[in-house]
Amino acid sequence: MSISSYPRCVRLDCPSDSAALFAAFADRDYAIWLDSGSGRARWDVLCLVPWITLVSHAHGTEITHWDGGLDSELVRQSVSTSIEPPLHVLRRSLAPLMCPTIDAKQALPFFGGAAGYWSYDLGRSLESLPTQARDEPSIPLMTLGIYDWAILVDHQESAVWLVGQGHTPATRDAWPTLVDYFNQWGTTPTSTASWGRTPSFAEWGRTPFQSRSKLRSNLTAEQYAGAFARLQDYIRDGDCYQVNLAQRFCAEVTGDPFAAYLKLRHDSPAPYGAYLKLPEFEILSNSPECFLRLEQGTVTTRPIKGTRPRHPDAEQDAQEARCLQESLKDRAENLMIVDLLRNDLGRCCTPGSIQVPQLFTLESYANVHHLVSTVTGQLAPGKDAIDLLAASFPGGSITGAPKLRAMQIIEELEPHRRGIYCGAIGTLGFDGNLNTNIAIRTALHKRGQIYFGSGGGITSDSDCAQEYQETLDKASALRAILTNS
Repeated sequence: MSISSYPRCVRLDCPSDSAALFAAFADRDYAIWLDSGSGRARWDVLCLVPWITLVSHAHGTEITHWDGGLDSELVRQSVSTSIEPPLHVLRRSLAPLMCPTIDAKQALPFFGGAAGYWSYDLGRSLESLPTQARDEPSIPLMTLGIYDWAILVDHQESAVWLVGQGHTPATRDAWPTLVDYFNQWGTTPTSTASWGRTPSFAEWGRTPFQSRSKLRSNLTAEQYAGAFARLQDYIRDGDCYQVNLAQRFCAEVTGDPFAAYLKLRHDSPAPYGAYLKLPEFEILSNSPECFLRLEQGTVTTRPIKGTRPRHPDAEQDAQEARCLQESLKDRAENLMIVDLLRNDLGRCCTPGSIQVPQLFTLESYANVHHLVSTVTGQLAPGKDAIDLLAASFPGGSITGAPKLRAMQIIEELEPHRRGIYCGAIGTLGFDGNLNTNIAIRTALHKRGQIYFGSGGGITSDSDCAQEYQETLDKASALRAILTNS
């Protein structure tokens, strides 16, 4: 065990199973698990007890200071409201807490900071958009906790770390107790019962998750075809080159959403998964896509454009992968978004630093093959993670080109606002580093209903039937959790 002065990190003596660790806290409001879930990523981040929360609606942001610990409920200490734009509130809240000189020698990705989500509709505070789509179900534009300590799970080294910034007396006073708690917790029979294997939901006191109604979409196949045709008119008229068109599914459900997430991550592991337990709803994310990563001044984004379904037959599966890699249409779509993101990053990066080290890389997941590209740059002096978010949000891969016109068309053609779908989930650390996903393959559970979107990029070469089927293929993992989780 090694302990340094604040910021402080301690390697804990407990098994490195994030699922079993988080399960003990999954019912706590503002408990967040950022789940790398697969061999493509190294770190999981567990944020359990916020010090401050920022919850933004159209009328303003509620800023709440909390008191509480692992063994007690959160208690409000103070509440205020700001009418500043949400990202301005975030900047002002984090400014006195930032510690950009955090020692990087430990190579730990997070020492505390903000964690949570930015909804797709936060874009309304950044761009001028019409108000046409229905806001149902309504969720905050942004919900973030500011966490003075966190748990990190390192899958590469099979290690668990407790990290803390020590901004609050509560963290400093409770630090020895936190270390003892997690070390002792890792040796108890109830906590170790499911380490290293697929969990039994009953063993963890979890109720199986299942649907109580037929899954329904906000666009029938005929309505999707009508929206597709209207979109083709816009493309022919020169309004846009590519637009992401999505449908939204919903169903009545019963049972434990955390049980559903455990099934989702087991059946379809993804490098940018997440589970967020919030006061009025839960978010289950199975995202494969990196939106923005800022680490020591290097900016990375990894857009996904191009999808084919997986097949149980190995030969057919390989054929689908080859077809995707050789598809001129999919390459063209991918390249359009790469160019858009180069422009977005260029608004905050040093001139001449934008590069594309990977173009059209094949990545295969449990249900689909994807074409993925990588765009990087160096953050310009005087710019920070919040500038980067503002310049790039929402992501180009789930809007289109040009972005603003694509967002206006999406507002017209999709019946409901997207909410968490196509927003972002992740962290903004006290050290200024940022790590976020694109919230695709992401579900919202609220008041006995589950909602999730699925879409794809439409260009002049797109075929309506194929694009519609692609939305079903992409939603297959989320549809599967409604059967028997």
